[in-house]
Parts: sequence; structure tokens; C-alpha cells
Amino acid sequence: MADEQQRVDLLFDDSDEYRPEPPPAPEIPAWKDGSRRIGIHTSIAGDISGALELAHGLGANALQIFSASPRMWTRGASRISEADAARFRARRKELRLGPLVIHDNYLINMASANPVLRARSVQAFHHELVRAMALGADYLVVHPGCCGTDRGPGRGMDEAIAAAAQGLRQAARGLKLGDLQLLLENMAGQGTSIGSKFGELRAIIDACGELPMGVCVDTAHLFAAGWDIRTEAGLEKALADIDAAVGLDRVRLIHVNDSKTPLGSRVDRHEHIGKGKIGLAGFARILNHPLLAGRAFIAETPIDKPGDDRKNVATLWKLIGQVVVATGEDGMKPRKALGKKRPAPKASGAKARKGKARAAKAGK
Repeated sequence: MADEQQRVDLLFDDSDEYRPEPPPAPEIPAWKDGSRRIGIHTSIAGDISGALELAHGLGANALQIFSASPRMWTRGASRISEADAARFRARRKELRLGPLVIHDNYLINMASANPVLRARSVQAFHHELVRAMALGADYLVVHPGCCGTDRGPGRGMDEAIAAAAQGLRQAARGLKLGDLQLLLENMAGQGTSIGSKFGELRAIIDACGELPMGVCVDTAHLFAAGWDIRTEAGLEKALADIDAAVGLDRVRLIHVNDSKTPLGSRVDRHEHIGKGKIGLAGFARILNHPLLAGRAFIAETPIDKPGDDRKNVATLWKLIGQVVVATGEDGMKPRKALGKKRPAPKASGAKARKGKARAAKAGK
């Protein structure tokens, strides 16, 4: 009886239950606001965040960069410090630039039959992925590689495609790529390169399993590979062929480059927008085609003199009916001006005496 009198009934109140806050909804990047996106490849020389200022100053609202030197093997992982990466991400957000595209190293060839080159390429591409994630890149553009001539007759391309896909999987192993997508770029067809046929890109994509894969279409490469995108009918044929092979929904990015070489040349030489074989009318159709709506258009045009980057960006905006005022510098310096020609070494000793003798004889 005493035990019954001391019993206390506990009442449960739903409001007392601990309920963790739901995770916040993923933030939609500022560049995915439905606006047209025009960009250009800019330099990371000096300060990687300077590439953002260059693009913004040229009137671009998208950009492509290399995350390290594109024509040499880096020593070690060549990581970007977290402080530099954080500063880059914050400044990019302030400038509302996007997408951010990173192009991989030109030396990488995961399709190679050479085991040393292939192993080095897989490692280098792994580092490309790490740097791209650190910078918060949206896309990492990948050249499919070259099959070379070391494989047996009739099996070179199939084996190279399988090796390229396996290399991509190996490089990404253990990494959480998040929102980063890998974009295979179509090629002009020079030498033994893979990717001048979109079916080859599809074969790599199919063999990559769960990797987030897409396609980057380069207009100069497309033209050099035989698609006559100068004309309305030719552009429609090219888009139909791309859709049939890989699906236009996989095309995330367009590299807008005019071509110095003629149709079907299979030679990759970029020219200023409207100054090459494709021409302004061709680019006007490409930029305004409804099937390409929502894609970013990024130029990789040459730099022959100061102001070329600014002119190419302005031309692209003009072709879509917009005027964007550039507020910054002219962009990257002309490539021929980047390095001064070294003077010939002075002769000494017997060579110098012989040279003086020849000069004296010539002056008689």
C-alpha cells in the first residue's frame, strides 16, 4: 500500500524530445541563375586568385584555368594550400563567376600502352582531381588520350579506350568528388588521338561506371574532324550526331574556338572568333541554338597582341545580343612576348679570332 502511494506517473511531452536540425538545403551556385554564361581561359601566374580578377575584368562571367603548369610534370602532389583555396572560393563567390572549369595537363595520357607513362598520367590526374575539388571547380575537362602505335593491328583503339576509362577510375579511387563533373573533350583527330568520333567518348563514359561524366564540345575540333558547322544544315547534322552518340544532355560546356585549318583537316589550330574558317555567322548560330541553351561558352583563343582576350569576349557577348563593358586589363600577355629571346653567347678564344678574321675579310 505504501509503495502504491509513492508511485509517480511520468508524463511524456513531445516537445521534450530531441530532434536534430535538418541539414540545410544545398546552396544553388550564384552562376546557376539562368543567365547566359560567356567565359575565357585565364592565367594563374603569380596568384591563382588573379585568374578570377582577369576573367571578371574582361567582361566574362565564367572562366577556365589550369590548376598547375600544363606542359610539365609537377613534382609531388603540387597541392594548393587551404588558405589560397579558401580565398579563391570566397572571391569567386563574390564575383558570381561560374562555371569554373579546370583543364587537365596536356602530358596526361591514361590510354598509353607505355606502363611508365600511363602510371605517371594516372597519378597526375589524381592530383588534378584533388586540386579541382580544393578550388570548388564545377568541371574538369579531360583529353581522352592517344592510343599510340605500340598495340597490335586492329585492337589499338579498343584497348586504348578501355585503358583510358580504367585510368579515370583509378585516379578517382578513394575521392569524394561531390559536385565536380569530368568532361571528356572531343578531338580534331590528329595522329592517334581518341575522341574525334563521339562514339569513342561514349565508350569511355560507359566504361567509367558511377563516375560523374559529361562531354565538352570544342568547335574548332569539331570542324577539323569533318562537321561543317559553318552552315545551318551542318550544325544541325553535328548536333544530331552528338545526340545520337552521347546525348546532348551530357554536353555541359562548349569550347568556342574558330579554326585556322580547313574543314576535315584533322589539325587542331585555334583562331580568334570570326577570323577563322567557321566565321561569325557560324558562331552566331552555335551560341543561339536552342538545343545548346543553358551551356557555358568558353573561349580558348590565341593571344597575338594585347587586347585579344577582351575582343574575343566582347565578340561572343555581341553575338548573343548583349553588350558587357570590360572594366579590367586586357587579359593575358601575348604568348610570343612572354619570354625574351636570349642573345647568342659571345665567342671566345680561337673562335673569336676566326670570327674577326672573317669579318675583316668580308669588309675588304
